[in-house]
Amino acid sequence: MPIHVEVVTQEKRVFEEPEADIIIIPGSEGEMGVLPHHAPVLTTLGFGELVIRKGNAEERFAIYGGVVDIRPDKVVVLADLAESSFELDIEAIDKARERAAQMMAEGIPEEENRAAALALRRAELAVRIRNKMQSRGTVMRIIDENDN
Repeated sequence: MPIHVEVVTQEKRVFEEPEADIIIIPGSEGEMGVLPHHAPVLTTLGFGELVIRKGNAEERFAIYGGVVDIRPDKVVVLADLAESSFELDIEAIDKARERAAQMMAEGIPEEENRAAALALRRAELAVRIRNKMQSRGTVMRIIDENDN
């Protein structure tokens, strides 16, 4: 029996797969793998990579905080922000990382310090995920409705 998974932000439903085999969640206390019939859990998300696998295909997302509701037959990821790894713009990410690092190095007003640190953390996570995907030498297929 597969597990239903939804990835949702405040703005929209980012992704839905009714028949996933496994979900790897970036919990605030570390990664957690979820298989069908998992015990119910409600926990917070950290900054990290969410992986959803179905057969030989997978979807990956950069997740920037939130909560996850795990039930035996369904997982709902309520992310503060979620970006598909297949849609990450590496040039824009590198520029954002450089700007944030420069702002931190130059010293910025205290009220802007948190925003710059958060922007830097987000950019570094996105770069890490993109580099991981590129270093594999093979691109995983995106899950679609025709996968069995």
